[in-house]
Amino acid sequence: MPNDTINNYEKACAEWRRKFIEMDHQLLLEKLPEIKQEDEYLTLKHYGRKYGIHTETGRIISPEDFQPVDVNKQLNIYTLLWYASPHAVFQNKWVPFRELKGASPFTSAFEKHVLTPFARTFSGQPEKLMMACEALGGIRLPNSDAGCQINAFDCIPVQYLFWDHDDEFPAEGNILFDNSATDFIHVESTVSIAVEGILTLAEAAGIETKGPMF
Repeated sequence: MPNDTINNYEKACAEWRRKFIEMDHQLLLEKLPEIKQEDEYLTLKHYGRKYGIHTETGRIISPEDFQPVDVNKQLNIYTLLWYASPHAVFQNKWVPFRELKGASPFTSAFEKHVLTPFARTFSGQPEKLMMACEALGGIRLPNSDAGCQINAFDCIPVQYLFWDHDDEFPAEGNILFDNSATDFIHVESTVSIAVEGILTLAEAAGIETKGPMF
């Protein structure tokens, strides 16, 4: 990631910290039941890993190992807290990214920088994708060569569908969201959520991602 992009993301995180401090934390607990109050932190899980947001400073930490949290994960968490509607409800209506509300301008970039790297990363290795899915507590799905459903957040499950290459066609992947996803988070954040899922699955599978991704 270029230095100027890193700096912009860090500036964005600093701004989100200020916003978080001013949020009604009790309202956050009410509209997102997955959030827990633990001493001076609000905690939640992102792709199965626990994170804590300090209620006074707004800083996000990993309470299990106290390691720094990268900016992409921070932004995913902050935007969930900010954009989640009190009226958002899981619909169990699965749609591709392009059908999410407001997603159409980003569809081409999503296919190039998310779906294609996803397919290339697991090409020839569907069994490793399923192993990673199970390691992350995911659910196997039958409607592809290797499909799984994992929770980006408890309120935003994501389905990763993968078809391996054969003699005629390259590997192909698709990522589905519940139609309610953009009621919980900004549509642009669904892109970074999808990318974070690929990175997490690849890490759990012990393989390198094949980009370029955002």
